[in-house]
Amino acid sequence: MSTQLILPIQPPDAHCLENFYTGQNAILLNCLRQFSLKIGEPYIYIWGNPGAGCTHLLQACCHAAQQEGFSVAYLPLNTIKKNNSSEMLRGLESVDMVCIDELDSIVDDSIWQESLFHFYNRLQEQSRYLLIAAKHSPNQLNFSLLDLISRLSSGVLFQVRELNDAERLIALQQRAYLRGLELSEEVGQFLLLRLPRDSQALFSALTQLDKASLSLKRKLTIPLVKTILKL
Repeated sequence: MSTQLILPIQPPDAHCLENFYTGQNAILLNCLRQFSLKIGEPYIYIWGNPGAGCTHLLQACCHAAQQEGFSVAYLPLNTIKKNNSSEMLRGLESVDMVCIDELDSIVDDSIWQESLFHFYNRLQEQSRYLLIAAKHSPNQLNFSLLDLISRLSSGVLFQVRELNDAERLIALQQRAYLRGLELSEEVGQFLLLRLPRDSQALFSALTQLDKASLSLKRKLTIPLVKTILKL
């Protein structure tokens, strides 16, 4: 499998480190900025609840590293393993930076665990950079291969902290601003009350609102939001 390329032309709210609202993750963000430049720790493991932003951070690091001229591979395991055997990892140690997402998806797959264990070792031998994301910390993963858990625990580990409501509102308004969309505090608070409190759901709704607002040429109000999102 060749390195997965990430297109340089990005939508206004494409995943990048600059539009990830920091909240309580300042140390993590600083670490990932260095990581994207291939400076500092070559292996980082992050975990967090769905919607906390793990996928955002992995894809953001891929974008940042690619802009620096590094070769990158983004591997969402839950998607990849449906159509590929673990043999697809062979040769990827030639890539400068590998970002593995959805690690939890191989919890019941001993073959993938074994392949990932050897892949990790090959990456270390080649002094490559590795970023892994999961829903749980290494010690909470119910992997059958204990040596893999040991390897996963050997790097720098961060839990991605979720935003509180005040931070979610600011993050929404910042993302809207990047799109050229005005999002009042009143409308933002309404979205927080009526939608799931995770970033993925909120930003997805914002994308829908932006398209509708542009099409209708109308400013976002609570009645309009109710109509667009069918709330």
